[in-house]
Amino acid sequence: MSGRGGKRAAAAMEEEGSGADDNYGQQPPAKKPTRADNSSSDNSDEIVVCEIGRNRRVTVRNWRGKINVDIREFYPKDGNLLPGKKGITLSLDQWNMLRDHVEEIDKALGHS
Repeated sequence: MSGRGGKRAAAAMEEEGSGADDNYGQQPPAKKPTRADNSSSDNSDEIVVCEIGRNRRVTVRNWRGKINVDIREFYPKDGNLLPGKKGITLSLDQWNMLRDHVEEIDKALGHS
């Protein structure tokens, strides 16, 4: 042996060789679910509040027990709209702060 693996590797190779017939016909281990397969069980509840433009949405979601407001661009892929990188997720505290300053933002924009 070359020194890599040592006795453990040799023992593992012997075990594999001796029991090869025992595993014949068994199915390989199941694959772990991908994120797409796991999307319904990721502890996420999502409500689309409104569409604010082409492929832009405001959603409210409960993720891991925390409520967030998500303003995000979506992109089409394989007939579905998927969330993109461009966007912002606000915690409930951040959303409340933004909401409390809407009048000042409107004034800065020149709206009365």
